[in-house]
Amino acid sequence: MATTTGPAGAPGAKRADARLNRERVLAAAREVFAESGPDASLNEIARRAGVGPGTLYRHFPNRQALLAAVIQERVDALCAHAGRLAEPGPEGPTADAALAEWLAAFLAHARLNHGIGAAAMAAHDEEFGADCHGRIFAAAASVLERAQREGTARSDVTVDDLVQLVVGLALSANQYGDEAQPARLLALVLDGVHGVAGQARRLGSAASG
Repeated sequence: MATTTGPAGAPGAKRADARLNRERVLAAAREVFAESGPDASLNEIARRAGVGPGTLYRHFPNRQALLAAVIQERVDALCAHAGRLAEPGPEGPTADAALAEWLAAFLAHARLNHGIGAAAMAAHDEEFGADCHGRIFAAAASVLERAQREGTARSDVTVDDLVQLVVGLALSANQYGDEAQPARLLALVLDGVHGVAGQARRLGSAASG
């Protein structure tokens, strides 16, 4: 059986070093793209990662590949978060709390990744964009449907409604720069999602608890 351990210079050690370098580049890219947008300096990313430009290009042959990797990683995290909230254990959050928590995470994702995501989508084929969008819609559906099953979200709210509303909030917040506004607007969106009946049930549950 192959091993991934061994003295420096052995194949296993080289593979471990390569994985570590890739992780360092991705971590630095997350920071630098967040600070400077999709046109950020790749040399600065390599510098922060503690690697040479050649190492960066061995893992990511161009800017578009690095942008796509950052977006893919963030979408993975967002979807995993939804999975935990949609099927929680006995000590997990209520359906309402899960929906609010995930939508807040999605809003932060949409605000942070607007420029990066657009650049990555433009540089790749339609399949890449469709996959990212499809996974996000599926994640949103999982937390919305849980709230609808438990009767605290309106049955006529669709996942498309929800995603479009949150993306709109992200665009508005990025344009006008009021850092307190996104949370206020998201609370209004959640009030609309719950509706009068859902709010009454939530208040009744809180009072009985």
